[in-house]
Amino acid sequence: MQRRHFLSSACALTAASALPLAVHAQTKTLQPLKLTLDFKFSSQTAPFVLAAAKGYYAAEGLEVQIDSGSGSVASITRVASGAYDLGLGDISALIEAHAKAETALPVQAVYQYYNRAPFVIIGRKDRGVGTSFASLQGKKVAAAAVESTRRSWPMVAKQQKLGADLFQWVTTDFSARDNVVVRGDVDAATYFHDSAVSLFQRMPPAQLSVLSYADAGVHLYGNAVLASTKLMQERPEALKGFLRATQRALVEMLANPQAGLDAVRQRDPLLRADLEAARWAITRGYLATAETQAAGLGRIVPAVLKQQIAEVGETFALGQLPAPEKLWNTAFLPAAVKQGSAA
Repeated sequence: MQRRHFLSSACALTAASALPLAVHAQTKTLQPLKLTLDFKFSSQTAPFVLAAAKGYYAAEGLEVQIDSGSGSVASITRVASGAYDLGLGDISALIEAHAKAETALPVQAVYQYYNRAPFVIIGRKDRGVGTSFASLQGKKVAAAAVESTRRSWPMVAKQQKLGADLFQWVTTDFSARDNVVVRGDVDAATYFHDSAVSLFQRMPPAQLSVLSYADAGVHLYGNAVLASTKLMQERPEALKGFLRATQRALVEMLANPQAGLDAVRQRDPLLRADLEAARWAITRGYLATAETQAAGLGRIVPAVLKQQIAEVGETFALGQLPAPEKLWNTAFLPAAVKQGSAA
């Protein structure tokens, strides 16, 4: 993991966190907001929990209910139905949902949380998996029947000039993926990189090769904060306040993760401290990148999004593709904080 370089804005925001936010919040009537995560509570989404725990949402006049989720499609559906005001979901899934919707989908991205999707294939070195995707030729790769890393593989194959049938897919439940790799039933498996810490606990990382889609030249935005059209139209200031508070907690956690790690473990005491620290060490590399160092956290580069729409459309065999402005609304972004890796 490359060293991260943080600007002085992080220090300013961290210092501001010492203010007695709860005192300020007592003078306000808090507006309720409901946020659905994409999956279970973990350090991957700890900044949202930290913002609630430290009173940053309350300081913006908000009472935010944060619930676990069951995937990006579920997040999009929950927000579109009005059950939730906000959700965390994958941009590729949002592209597909907009493309397939019979009427205008009342959901847009408003803050790019994962600047790059953490899609990887992790293989055993003793099975011949090396540092290039070409080393997967003839191998067995485990993946769930329908999951984003598997579905996006043709983009890597195209970028790397490899056949889409380079290896054999072995359909495996998410819960069994570590087992089949450790037992040697397969040579490799798909993962969200920061979800592979369970595998790293069972096999030394030195025995494994991590093949990153992002390193292969496939530039996909990952999970973003999604907002309902109703929230954007009826309570724009609440949305702006939510994003300010979230970014404040994110900047703090990028500078010093311990408070966020403690907060998420208070939310779910069954989480292991060592696993969550290891997970966050991976996650931060996908949240703060060279792009966010140039453009700012939460922002996108229009040309990158446009290319992603085209690639998703081709790979998923979609018909009429949504325009970028249908997917992404930049009107609610907080002030830019430029942080990221040197890469």
